Amino acid sequence: VDMERGQASVALLATLPALFAAVAVLAQVALIGYAAWSATGAARAGARADHVGAPPRPAALGALPGGLRPDARVELDGAQPRVRVEVRPGRLLDFLPVPRVAASAGLDPESW
Repeated sequence: VDMERGQASVALLATLPALFAAVAVLAQVALIGYAAWSATGAARAGARADHVGAPPRPAALGALPGGLRPDARVELDGAQPRVRVEVRPGRLLDFLPVPRVAASAGLDPESW
């Protein structure tokens, strides 16, 4: 019985790195999703500000969580009045690639 318990412990220890990696990847995907969701809200805030004649950049940056603001990019496409916000999500582990995520929004008064 003691040998079987020892083998079960070794088997559990062998699966821990894979379990840790899976949890880290899932958490990173959640951070990317949160950043995309935040960028969408910020783009909408910037579009609303632009629609009423206010500068969109401060409105978009103000709508972002503090951790996403330092590296955020806010652009206004004047041809289509759309605001584009691009952010870099947090990185949990150095070996996980983290893409920048972006969202855009605009208010088209002709569609109302």
